[in-house]
Amino acid sequence: MFGALPWVPKIRLHNPFLAFEVGDDFLASFYRAAEGKLSPYILVVEGSVPNERNKQEGYWASFGTDRVTGQPIPRCDWIDRLAPGAWAIVAAGTCATYGGIHAMQGNPTGAMGLPDYLGWQWKSGAGIPIVCIPGCPAQPDNITETLLYLLNQSAGRAPMIPLDDALFTG
Repeated sequence: MFGALPWVPKIRLHNPFLAFEVGDDFLASFYRAAEGKLSPYILVVEGSVPNERNKQEGYWASFGTDRVTGQPIPRCDWIDRLAPGAWAIVAAGTCATYGGIHAMQGNPTGAMGLPDYLGWQWKSGAGIPIVCIPGCPAQPDNITETLLYLLNQSAGRAPMIPLDDALFTG
């Protein structure tokens, strides 16, 4: 996608299902972003966010292993590492936006949506609130249009993305 869309920045997609890289090679970009060496980037989160603080040990969800300890890296740790440097954050799907069915009372994971995890008033360094795209699944057209809007905004070709009280672009 390097330069294929006119008037928007070049796009490098880091998706575990579409990547050629695997293991540490795939995680390299995530580590660089967490270290402040990859900027700007849009973080897209799919799936509910488990509460990793509601148990004595273990983890609910992980992504990769820590280079030093060799232990799994909880998903929340990645969000904590990547959110501060993200130009924008998109919560894709009802689970990522509002917790979905996983957020029902009695679920031991304590799952929640990204706005509940980061805070409903959270804004990126660029002043952009979390952008929520609900749907189960989120519709591909909605995701594509939202990402394209944000890319145009980053290039100065669109104003601040309009969001309602539920952080939805509607």
